[in-house]
Amino acid sequence: MNHDSSLPRRLLSTTRAKAAAVAVAVITAAAAGVGLAANAGAATSVASPFSFALVPSTGITACLPHAAGRATITPGSLNDTMKVSVSGMPANTGFDLFVIQEPAKPFGVSWYQTDIQAGSAGTGSATVRGVFNKETFSVSAGGTVTFSPTHQYHLGLWFNDPTVPFNLGCEPGATTPIITPFNGEQNAGIQVLNTAEFPVNAGPLSHVS
Repeated sequence: MNHDSSLPRRLLSTTRAKAAAVAVAVITAAAAGVGLAANAGAATSVASPFSFALVPSTGITACLPHAAGRATITPGSLNDTMKVSVSGMPANTGFDLFVIQEPAKPFGVSWYQTDIQAGSAGTGSATVRGVFNKETFSVSAGGTVTFSPTHQYHLGLWFNDPTVPFNLGCEPGATTPIITPFNGEQNAGIQVLNTAEFPVNAGPLSHVS
């Protein structure tokens, strides 16, 4: 019987080639996985939380000398979380929070967010989710009202009950409570806090990416 002495060498060579191919495939797959993980991390990365004050609206310090508020926006991958806290308010009083175009009158385009209830100590808070950053805007392309894309970068807080600020003396010279549309029934009181410490066209939401 004849024996081909080169056969073991050919088998060994083939085995080594297959092993090398497998190793290359494993390394390539691992590298691709690292790349995908890095890309996924980049896609879901978010900016740091941004905090800012809400200050008393014009004339409010005369009737509520300690009125104050603070908001923190925490960006997310798809939307944001905003927590608003208030203090120095009348006890057991309801308020309405809006995202608004301008911090003071005439306020511009306004978007109702949530109620905030102050408890017995005059403090309260609420947390809402939505888009609260430099891309926040409203638009009406048609219908009963038409307007182009309009950014809203400010916050405003209103008394839910118009008789509360009237009875507190927040409306000097008024003979009846001032009624505004800033609650769910469109019969709110006057504004109590806003973000007027920021420029009209560069409200705090414009600083959130």
